[in-house]
Amino acid sequence: MARRNKILVPEARQGLDLLKAKVANTNDPQRAKYEIAEEQHVELNQGYNGNIKAKDAGKVGGQLGGKMVKELIKMGQEQLQQKQNDSK
Repeated sequence: MARRNKILVPEARQGLDLLKAKVANTNDPQRAKYEIAEEQHVELNQGYNGNIKAKDAGKVGGQLGGKMVKELIKMGQEQLQQKQNDSK
C-alpha cells in the first residue's frame, strides 16, 4: 500500500528529509526510521527487513508520518499567525 513514495514537488525532498530528521530527534534523515523503531520497540535493521510484521512496519511508518504531519500543521499555523500579525 505504501508504494507511493513519489514526492509531488521533487524540489521539496531536502526539506522533507530535514523535517523527518527533526521529528525523529536525529541529525541524519536516513536514521529517522531506526530512531522511531527503537522508540516503538520494533526491531528494524539496516538492509533487509522483510521478516517484520506489517503491524510493526505500520507502527514505525505511522509514527514517523504522523509526527511529520503534526509538525507541518504547526508550522503552517505559525506562518498564518505571523502573516496576520504582520498585516495589522
